[in-house]
Amino acid sequence: MQAENLVKIVQDVLEERKGQRITTLDVQGKTSFTDYMVLVTGTSDRHLKSLCDYVSEKVKESGFKPLGREGDLGSDWILLDLGDVIVHAMTAQAREFYQLEKLWSVDRPKEIEQATA
Repeated sequence: MQAENLVKIVQDVLEERKGQRITTLDVQGKTSFTDYMVLVTGTSDRHLKSLCDYVSEKVKESGFKPLGREGDLGSDWILLDLGDVIVHAMTAQAREFYQLEKLWSVDRPKEIEQATA
C-alpha cells in the first residue's frame, strides 16, 4: 500500500504544478528496482527542475525519503528515484525520442515465455 500512496502524492504534485501528459506505468513484475514509473512532460528545463523539486519536498513532508536524482538545469530529462516510484520528468522532445511508455508496456512474446517455462 505504501507505493500506491507515494504514487498518489507524486501525481497530485505534478498536476498541481502544471505537469503535462502525466502517465503512470505499473512495472511490478517487469523490473526489480521499482514498482511504478511516473512520466511527466515539462515545458522547459526550469519547469522540469521545479516539478522534481516540489515532488521531492512533498514526499519528504509525507515521510518518504528520495533516494537519488539525475539531471538538473540544462537537462531535457530529470530522473527522481523515490524507491517504489521513479519519476521521469522530460521535455516533449526527449519524451518523444525515448518513448518510455512504449518500452515499458511491451510484453514478452509468447514464444519466449514458452521457451523459458
